This record gives sequence, structure tokens and C-alpha cells, in this order.
Amino acid sequence: MRGVSYCQSIGYSRAVRRNLALFLLIIALAPVTWIRMSLPQKTQDLELHFTVLDIGEGAALGPFQLERAWRIDSRNQYFGGYSALLALSDGQLLTLSDNGATLHFTPPERAFVEPSVGALIKAPNGQKATRDVESVTADLSAGQAWAGLESENSIMRFHYAHREFSLGEVVQPAGMADWGNNSGPESLVRLRDGSFLVLREGFSGFFERRRHAAIRFAADPVEDPVGEPFILVGPEGFSPTDMAQLPDGRVLVLFRRLLWPVPAKFAGALAIGDPRTIRRGKPWQVRQLASWATELPGDNFEGIAIEPGKDARLTVWLISDDNRAAFQKTMLWKLSVDPADLPARRKKARGNSARPSP
Repeated sequence: MRGVSYCQSIGYSRAVRRNLALFLLIIALAPVTWIRMSLPQKTQDLELHFTVLDIGEGAALGPFQLERAWRIDSRNQYFGGYSALLALSDGQLLTLSDNGATLHFTPPERAFVEPSVGALIKAPNGQKATRDVESVTADLSAGQAWAGLESENSIMRFHYAHREFSLGEVVQPAGMADWGNNSGPESLVRLRDGSFLVLREGFSGFFERRRHAAIRFAADPVEDPVGEPFILVGPEGFSPTDMAQLPDGRVLVLFRRLLWPVPAKFAGALAIGDPRTIRRGKPWQVRQLASWATELPGDNFEGIAIEPGKDARLTVWLISDDNRAAFQKTMLWKLSVDPADLPARRKKARGNSARPSP
């Protein structure tokens, strides 16, 4: 896809453009400024409606092929606000909302399984900060899952079985304490070597447009919350919203950029990075592979999941957070990629203190 130029302003200095972009982002993402939808009465019944969106013959996004796109609608009281995504072994997808709720569902074109919703976190005080799930990762074989809560910069560990979560322990790592109350652990992944990566959504400085604080835990952060900090360097103006590990050990990082606050318009990007090259306190440069803006039916994508596809290809799922706003939608993208079309992975990461991923 041809490159897209965002937010160009003739006559403005670079600093002014950066301040304007940051100001618009703050306005758009502040909960009090979202224009709420006038929706039909919510119900406890769960019925999902998938509307196929027009993408022509499909779109090439770097090495990725956008195969299908859907808008998902439901009147269920727990539906919406999805910020994290997991692919399950039975072909279902599990998504979690920033309101502490879960949704298990079957993507279109697969054998139907009855969807289900549930309360991941039951906050006794009703405050959103105590159930603001923005990221999730899991070791499904061990029946465990971990969620990052943005407002409290904490990580929760859950027991997971039979589509149900039960709350275990909570930790607030010291290395994440200063990540802000609306710009915290937006991305969380457990790597197959047992280590964890956590990325901060917010930039590392007021005038910064590429760098984000990040931390690597050698093992379960609930058991050992002392991690090694590093610095994520991503595409300019984009914030990381989720990540997932590829079969070769590298990770795909999903990024989002606000283009315009009302009605909200977003650009997105996918980048690849090798955890073996992470070094304590040093920049970790990820490589952008694809980007998109308003030419495709997109929205505020915050969840990514990877699973095996057909003919050795991989399927990459993206889901958007509608923020329960008037001009936003819950969208699901199905992309595919041939691992052979991804940049070659270095056979050995030199001088790296971090353990290699399998």
C-alpha cells in the first residue's frame, strides 16, 4: 500500500504540530468528551450481528492481506469497548473490554458456537479504574491469564477454565508506577519462554513522538514484579495498543494514531520486533510493516491475535474499541500473512542479556 501522510500542516513548526496532535489526542480519549450513542434499550440477551464491510477485492497492507472486515453489533448490556483479544484452540476468539467484561464468539465463516458474555472483574465499588482491562495474555494450557489495567498500572492474574475467569492475585510493579492513569499497560504478552513484555501507551515525554516506556519480566510478574525497563521505539505519532507472538518468536505490535477527534478517525499500523534484541534501559526498535488510514473501514483497533491459517499462512485478527461513542464501531478484521514474506529474522542476537524466545 502506498504510504499515507498524516496531519500535515503548512506554516506550523514541528513542535506546534506535535502539541496540536497531543492536544487532540487528549481531548478525543478523555472519557468526558466522548459523544455517547443514543442506543436502543440494552438487554441481557446475547445476539451478535456481523455486517460484512466493503473492502473491494481485498487490500494489501505490506506483507498482509486484508481478507475480510465486519462490523459487530449487539444490544447486550456488556457488549462493546473491546481492548484485548485472544485466539482459542477451538477456533473461537475471546475479547475483553475496558469495562471488565468478556465475550467468547465464533468469527463468521466458521462452525457456529453459541457466544457468551461474562464479568471478568466484579468491582465492588463500581469504579471503572478497578476493571479497566486494556491488555490480556494467557497460558491456556495451564489455565492462567493475565490482564493489564491501565488506570491503576497493575497486572491481574486469573484462573481460566470452561469460559470462566476467577480472580487471583494483583500486583502493581514499581517499574510501571509512573505510567499515568490513562496511558499505562495497553500492551501485554507472555512469550513462550515464560517472560512477559509490557508496553506503555503514552509517549515518554511531552514532545516525544516515538518512544514509549516498556518493561520485561523474566517470569510471571505476579510472582516477581521486578522487571527490566527498556524503551520501545515505534512509528512516529503512533501508540502501541496490543501485541502477539509469532511462531518464530518475534512479536507483532499493533499501533494506533488519532487523526481527528470528532467524529473520531484513526490510523493504524503493524510492526515487528524481536524480543531477543531487548536490552535493559536501551531503545528497542520495531520495524513497521504496514499502515492504513481512512481508505479502509477501520476504527480504534486495540486487540490483536494470531493463529495458524491455511497453506502455512497465519491469520491475524484485529478488533476495535468503540469507546461506546457515537461515531465509533466494534470492527473485526481478518488478515493473513505468509511468514516467508516477513523480514528475515536474525539467526543470533548479539550482546543481548535477555533470554531468547523459542
